[in-house]
Amino acid sequence: MTTYRVATIPGDGVGPEVVAAARRVVDVAGARFGFAVDWSEHVVGGAAIDAFGVAIRDEDLAACGAADAILLGAVGGPTWSDPNAAVRPEQALFALRGGLGLYANLRPVSVQPSLATSSPLRPELLAGVDMVIVRELTGGIYFGDRTEASPEPGARAAFDTLPYAEHEIARIVRLAFDLARSRRGSVTSVDKANVLATSRLWRRVADEIAVEYPDVRLSHQLVDSCAMLLIRRPADFDVIVTENLFGDILSDEASVLAGSLGLLPSASLGERRTEHGQFGLYEPIHGSAPDIAGRDIANPIGTILSAAMLLRTSLGRSDAAEAIETAVARTLADGWRTADLADAADAADGLVVVGTTGFTTAVVEALDAAAGAASPAAVPGAA
Repeated sequence: MTTYRVATIPGDGVGPEVVAAARRVVDVAGARFGFAVDWSEHVVGGAAIDAFGVAIRDEDLAACGAADAILLGAVGGPTWSDPNAAVRPEQALFALRGGLGLYANLRPVSVQPSLATSSPLRPELLAGVDMVIVRELTGGIYFGDRTEASPEPGARAAFDTLPYAEHEIARIVRLAFDLARSRRGSVTSVDKANVLATSRLWRRVADEIAVEYPDVRLSHQLVDSCAMLLIRRPADFDVIVTENLFGDILSDEASVLAGSLGLLPSASLGERRTEHGQFGLYEPIHGSAPDIAGRDIANPIGTILSAAMLLRTSLGRSDAAEAIETAVARTLADGWRTADLADAADAADGLVVVGTTGFTTAVVEALDAAAGAASPAAVPGAA
């Protein structure tokens, strides 16, 4: 039996609850498909600040890098939210991305048919929505030089710089084109080329790379108009590629299409490959939600689907990944919901509203049912 090594970062708030849910589902899938996962756990984020005085220790960063993949819950919360603090939880994310070379964030956005009414958009606008937002993670304004404001009122000034080098743009754009080749063959490159010098460089590099991919269509979109089109015509998009800040904003906007922040997974990938696949860090796109932590009401779907992405991309287990994704879809189709996906005022909607544990149990049962249906004993006349 193959054993994979996965580092987990439960993090803060609801992070430990949703990571535990995903681990449970993966372990069940492993038992079905003949593999095991050796899980390690690392204290990172606000919890690490409280325990060690830093957002992530060097030894935890090294251990995460030595694993086959990383599963992350969420970090941060009001306890550590002072923007003037010298140590903040998000520094752990920057350390993981920069230290492990995770330059590309992939956020798939699709709409489960059974959840079309959960989105604030009209159902007809959601038909056919199936996109991936590819966000550059290790460059741009989050990593540029900055000067904090002086303390004197009336004379305060601050600045942030937005640097990008050609090679940083080229590798993320090329990844987007490769991804589009396995999808619908369309890339939308998002920039602000009418204002920003880095965006003009971004657009030139994207045009040059497009020549290498005659089978992929490239279009350019200014970020403000893209934000509008994500709501007006979301099904038009296939692969969106953009820089760090724009991707951060647009991917959160696109998440409302699915109906809840709790639904969507993400993967942060680099160039390094292990013996099983492409090394990466996987996490739901939602935050730590400290207001509901410990109450068993967090939606675990985004983390469970992130674990499915981990299985497919980093461990080479497309069989288990597909089984988990099918089990989640089956659970939703059968009417199981967490509170964020149900209207508490509608007692006659036929839905079964459960907590984190209850929904995870329903997914596990759907996995088990699928395994039973596929076994020879479940097939009439099978030997």
